[in-house]
Order: sequence, then structure tokens, then C-alpha cells
Amino acid sequence: MTATWLVEQGIGETRAALVDGGTILAARVEWSGGLAPGLVAPARVASRLAGTRRGTVQFADGAIALVDGLTPALPEGASGLFRVTRAAIAEKGRTKLPMARPAGPAEEARPAPTLAEQLATTGLPVRTIHATDPALDQAGWEDLVDEAMTGDIAFPRGALCISPTPAMTLIDVDGSPPLPALSLAAVPAIACAIMRMDIGGSIGIDFPTLAEKRDRQAVDAALAEELALLGAQTGWRGERTAMNGFGFVQIVSRLERPSLPALFARQPLGAAARRLLRRAERVREPGALLLTCHPALRRAVLPAWEAELARRAGRVVNWSLDETLAPTAGFAQATQP
Repeated sequence: MTATWLVEQGIGETRAALVDGGTILAARVEWSGGLAPGLVAPARVASRLAGTRRGTVQFADGAIALVDGLTPALPEGASGLFRVTRAAIAEKGRTKLPMARPAGPAEEARPAPTLAEQLATTGLPVRTIHATDPALDQAGWEDLVDEAMTGDIAFPRGALCISPTPAMTLIDVDGSPPLPALSLAAVPAIACAIMRMDIGGSIGIDFPTLAEKRDRQAVDAALAEELALLGAQTGWRGERTAMNGFGFVQIVSRLERPSLPALFARQPLGAAARRLLRRAERVREPGALLLTCHPALRRAVLPAWEAELARRAGRVVNWSLDETLAPTAGFAQATQP
């Protein structure tokens, strides 16, 4: 059976999973709003860094992006077409601005490609499904979201802890000795997590310290094999270093968008609100919808999202607020008048 991208247009987000044999190999989540890679639009050069080709540009909606590749024909204040190459990356305490470059001479203004259009370029089949289709849940979507929101991923001999930082995404390996066996057992889980969590850019992996060089070489070989296998399945490309004497490995790949852990860790209420709306949309029993959650989560649901839920479901939407629940906790059910 060929791996297939399943794309689900949710409320406030579009989600996609590469599913093969009922297992999620890779995932993508795209939140609505903001500059997206592939957008080509007019913008004004807001600033230029003296002696360089870098600066900032401002688009018509006021959004600011870092820009590289500015030519002498694009001084400060000039306007032109620019192509967005990276979305904004939200991090703890700050947000990295989107990145752009001047559009090529043959390029014309165009909106950013949809997630389905982006995935079609992978050469793998893409199928759009309705939010009530059980396919994503059957493949383990809820478990994937749990892992992305907590950063904790269990594997047979231990667990991974994924922590987005401003410099890189860190993956810590924890578990019981013997340490060489633990490190080898962690390798498939790490490769899967990179794909499933959509982690790009600089990735640091902190394995246990392995005293013997042959043990470190065995982990290097296993990691290379796993990344090559999943890269063949998903199209992932990257480079890595060999494990150093302290058990550290670095992987670098292209960064175009925030990973799932980075997106959810930076805006946990936004992620939880979208999750609650997805659950509400999937309620099958007849009656009005009752959404129960913490008041903070209720405030994170935009009025437009609530209106879209009511429109899609064709039901009245009611709320029950419970301060004893965790801020990101919520559930949906049907109620009779």
C-alpha cells in the first residue's frame, strides 16, 4: 500500500498526515494567517543594512519580513515583488520574522500554495478528507497531538523529551542502562519523531555518554540508516554530525515553518482551542453541542471559529466553563434540549 497524505481542513488550521498501513509517518499543521512560504506579493523595502544585501520589507497588510538578495535597484523605500521563503517561527520570548527574497523576473504575484498543493509536489498521493472522516484518528492523530503538546515520546526502553529552543530543537534520550542498548533503541524513535513532528532546522540529540568508540559508531550507523529509510518515504533531506564523546549529535535540515512542538509550545491555548473545535465537529450524537473547558481556553476560541463550528455542524453551540480543569483541557458532547 502506497503512503498517502491525508489533508483535513479544520477550523483555524489545516492538518495533514502521511499515512502508510494505518501509521502516521509524517505530519504537517498549518495555522491560518501570517505570511506563508510560496507567497509572491508586492512589498516595500522598509530598511537596508548598510553594506549588505539584507534588510526588511513590509507587505500591504503591514506584515514585516526579513529579506536577503536585495539589489541596487531596490533601495530603501522602493517597491517590488517578493517571494516568502520561510514562515514566522515563534519561540520562547520572541518571534523570528518570516524571510523573503526578491521574486525572479519570470515570477508573478500569487497566493501561497495550500497545504494540499505543497504536498502534491512530494510526488506522493494526496487525498483531502472531511473533518468527520475517521481516517486520521484511526492512524493515531490524537496520540500525535499529545506528543507534540507535551514533547514526551515513549519508546520500548525509555523516552524522548523534545524541547524547542531559540537555537535549535533539542531531543533528550532518557532510560535505563545498559546505555549502548538504550541509545540504539532510541534511534528509530528519534527518526520517526523528526518526521512525525515536522522538525526542521538545527536539531541537537543528547544521547547518553558512551565511553567506547565502537558503541558510538554503531549508533551513528543506525541513525544514518533510519534517516535514509524515512527520507526515502517522506522526501526528508538533511546532514548530521557523528556522535561526539559526550553523546551529542547534530542534524541540520531545511527550515521553512515551525515544528509541531514549537507551534504548540509557543501557543498552547491556540493549539488546545483548535483541538477542542475538532472534537466538537466530530460529535456524532444529535442535539446541541456543549463544549466544556477552562475559561482561558474559552477565551482562546475566536468568534469566527465558533461561528464556523455552528455552521459546519448545523447546531447550537453552548459552553460550560470549569476552572478546575487544566487550561488546555476540554471536551465536547451533544445535549438534548
